[in-house]
Amino acid sequence: MLLLAVAALLFTQPADQGETRLVTPRGALGSDEQATIDLFRSARESVVSIATRQRVADVWSRNVYSVPRGSGSGLIWDEAGHVVTNWHVIEGASEAQVQLADGRELSARLIGASPQHDLAVLRIGGAGFAAPARIPIGTSEDLQVGQGVFAIGNPFGLDWTLTRGIVSALDRSLPRENGADIRALIQTDAAINPGNSGGPLLDSAGRLIGINTAIYSPSGASAGIGFAVPVDTVMRVVPQLIAEGRYVRPALGIESDEHFNARLKRASGVEGVFVLQVIPGSPAARAGIEPARRTRRGVVAGDVITAIEGQPVTRVGELLARLDDFRIGERVEVTLLRDGRRRTVSLALEADS
Repeated sequence: MLLLAVAALLFTQPADQGETRLVTPRGALGSDEQATIDLFRSARESVVSIATRQRVADVWSRNVYSVPRGSGSGLIWDEAGHVVTNWHVIEGASEAQVQLADGRELSARLIGASPQHDLAVLRIGGAGFAAPARIPIGTSEDLQVGQGVFAIGNPFGLDWTLTRGIVSALDRSLPRENGADIRALIQTDAAINPGNSGGPLLDSAGRLIGINTAIYSPSGASAGIGFAVPVDTVMRVVPQLIAEGRYVRPALGIESDEHFNARLKRASGVEGVFVLQVIPGSPAARAGIEPARRTRRGVVAGDVITAIEGQPVTRVGELLARLDDFRIGERVEVTLLRDGRRRTVSLALEADS
């Protein structure tokens, strides 16, 4: 009976409703917050998500089918529906699908690519295609370390993600195993992860200042060190890709090889780019540049290129990247070393064949 009385008493006690909390009004957003929100809303419509697929053949059934290959980001470039992205986003792909911010999904075709700049141009849409408002173009030559930047992309498939940071450093270079170094890159601590590649890097005015291209990360995720191709490079390369389908770089008219060059440097103790061959009729030939020659006692060095316009070069990739700062037909000063004697020649650059 006692237990029944206690139970009855407990069940008749009024339930604890808890304290009712009042909602505190937020108030106006800070001016910097509102500026960031406006920047994202303005730029979002021009950013796209790119998914690639690759055709493979079954050796047993001989059926051909496509499998997912990768994903990345891109930027609508013009009213014609050209999309700028990274070359490594679409490299090796057989097809690409582009998703717009409004949800539309469109097939894309490759217009042109420049692997040495890690840039590529796709095209979407057709008759009646209406491009969203485009991001205004800025400049990169006047960037300063410490100024604020914003990145928009699709990291790990999480579409239309905004991150912010600062310009951490300028004029960074990333060596490539075959070909010219990717030079003059912007380094930023704005979080850039796999999937951000090809998306825009913006300044605090919402202008395009770069195309996000790579991260340095032992773990594969953002470590606060990301890189972007500067917009000044984009403005030089992309119009040529749209017009001609490829980027024609300026050249001296010589041939060299990165691996062989490294062996010659170790053997001779000379820093520079060893000329292995001079193309007949080229600017290098007209300037009297001499290549290395093979004798019974081994390879005898000819001219070694040590600088372009006073800027030292020690690798083939570095030489190619230096030349890319100039246009076809421009004259450059080339510093040469032969038999311990240094000289400088001036020659006009030609189109690389």
